[in-house]
Amino acid sequence: MCLAVPGKVVAIDEGTDPLTGLVDFGGVQKQACLEYLPDVRVGEYVIVHVGFALQKLDEESARASLELFEQLGLLEEEFGDAWEQAERQGSGSENR
Repeated sequence: MCLAVPGKVVAIDEGTDPLTGLVDFGGVQKQACLEYLPDVRVGEYVIVHVGFALQKLDEESARASLELFEQLGLLEEEFGDAWEQAERQGSGSENR
């Protein structure tokens, strides 16, 4: 599944073209393209889809979404170790 996930901008790589930065998704940090939001600042929340920050989001909404995603196991699905996930899915199908 590919989600649009809210995250907090923790660093901006000013000299890059396109503009990129480090975004924290509830403890998992990933690089994202910030080119569509050139006025974004460190500490602001953004919604990221397939590596691109698409819009800003207020902190309350971002935290509520991250909490819900975590409860549903979607953060692990989106950011977890792909090899570990494949192994679990493979061993789960053998038990059927």
